[in-house]
Amino acid sequence: MIDIFESTDSGFSTKILCEGWKAAFITYSAQYDVLTEMKRHLKTDEAFVLLRGDATIYTYDGVLTKTPMEPCKLYNIRQSTWHHVSVSPDALLFVVENSDTTKENTERIDFDALSKGN
Repeated sequence: MIDIFESTDSGFSTKILCEGWKAAFITYSAQYDVLTEMKRHLKTDEAFVLLRGDATIYTYDGVLTKTPMEPCKLYNIRQSTWHHVSVSPDALLFVVENSDTTKENTERIDFDALSKGN
């Protein structure tokens, strides 16, 4: 049997939830617009593939790094890395992470506060 999914929602939209992992799409929404907030997952890496449009991954470890994404390349954000993904209105990203990634094991912080060391 085969399941076929497409992206029809805006923002983060889980399509497959299996034992141990989940696959989702990200499309444009306010959350994935300009860099105002960063997050880090305490229990998982998070992998992204740009399928169309434009996207940038921002990471922060005392210095902000801006990585423009290229289509069909796999980008892995390691566990506990502060990050943000911004996407263009026509972008489509494929995402894979642990199935138990939740608000309880994901920290979020305003980027201005993070960059000031708060």
